[in-house]
Amino acid sequence: MHLSIVIPAFNEERLIERCLQSIDSAFAATRNPGLISEVIVVDNNSTDRTAHLARQAGAQVVFESINQIGRARNTGAAHATGDWLLFLDADSVLSRELLGDILSAIESGTCVGCGSTLSMQGLPWWAHGILKLWTGLSITLGWAAGALLVCRLDAFREVGGFDQEIYALEEVRLSAQLRQWGRQRGLRFVILTKHPLETSSRKVALYSNREIAGQILRVLFRRRRTLQDKTQLSVWYDGRR
Repeated sequence: MHLSIVIPAFNEERLIERCLQSIDSAFAATRNPGLISEVIVVDNNSTDRTAHLARQAGAQVVFESINQIGRARNTGAAHATGDWLLFLDADSVLSRELLGDILSAIESGTCVGCGSTLSMQGLPWWAHGILKLWTGLSITLGWAAGALLVCRLDAFREVGGFDQEIYALEEVRLSAQLRQWGRQRGLRFVILTKHPLETSSRKVALYSNREIAGQILRVLFRRRRTLQDKTQLSVWYDGRR
């Protein structure tokens, strides 16, 4: 098995080392002599030390000049040599338990890919409620969170990768495409629940309740217009870190 880990990163100097160290630790704890891996960090036009720190940690760094999450992930996938892709956000931590669940899903031979439920520390009650709602939708509908999505490279390429016509929720669209691709071949797209991915709750600290509520309402009620215009997606693209 050859697994390529792709990490899109824009000005992530505060968290990229923690993410990369978690990957190293998770793989070091995995006793799988047939496992080959590579880590690709996509520097999405950062103005800080993200690229330097990633190289220092031993990752391969590639550059994508256009600030778009889906485009950055596609750029990383284009450089991947593995037969499986693992997309991981730079503000997330990969545990050895979750990696074990991912490898078990791959080795089962029944999956085209998988996502994971999420764990965030320090959430206020309303944000915890939103996370709980998302978790239910994710499990029921088979939607992967962008923080972690795993899939076969051939399936990823055949469905066209992440949709670059939209600037957010491209992982939901890709999940649906992968599920359909897999169904035609007797394969499943699953959401792993046993060991949730630990990811940052920084948006709750960086944005006011009003800003977050406004962002959610724009996506819900002006979906097409909002997703195709990154100026309408400040929570994803205004650069706060």
